[in-house]
Amino acid sequence: MAGRGTPAIALLVKRRVDHRTHPYDVSPDEPDYGARVAAALAVAPGRVFKTLVTEVDGALTVAVVPVTGELDLKALAAVVGGKRAALAERAVAERATGYVRGGISPLGQRRRLPTVVDVSVSGHPTVYVSAGRRGLQLELAPADLIALTDAALAVLTAG
Repeated sequence: MAGRGTPAIALLVKRRVDHRTHPYDVSPDEPDYGARVAAALAVAPGRVFKTLVTEVDGALTVAVVPVTGELDLKALAAVVGGKRAALAERAVAERATGYVRGGISPLGQRRRLPTVVDVSVSGHPTVYVSAGRRGLQLELAPADLIALTDAALAVLTAG
């Protein structure tokens, strides 16, 4: 899949959403992966968002947070009306989304999961999320990300 052809990109093209793709070369096993991706793209780390698949009271839920922050699991649980949240196991996340770790996009997932995006997304003209494969990011307007994922906005990062 060179540069195109992921379900996330296909969704954006189908819906005629303005976006740009940005390739990068960072191993998903690198420590501080998100910050390294931001550096490789030469953008502020607060504009690069990671997609985390979680389980809230046993139900899969997607959290989209800046790579500069840690997901506050209690806050996520509260937002979706649950009591307890934890990161989903890697295999569960990959099976539900159709993407592999390091390339999970909030867009074009195999199963549409409830999604919550950190409010800091609104402070940027465009943000970056995975395009659905390792080594490729999508740049799009926060409003488009929110609309396409039918996301709720909430404070999801601690500190």
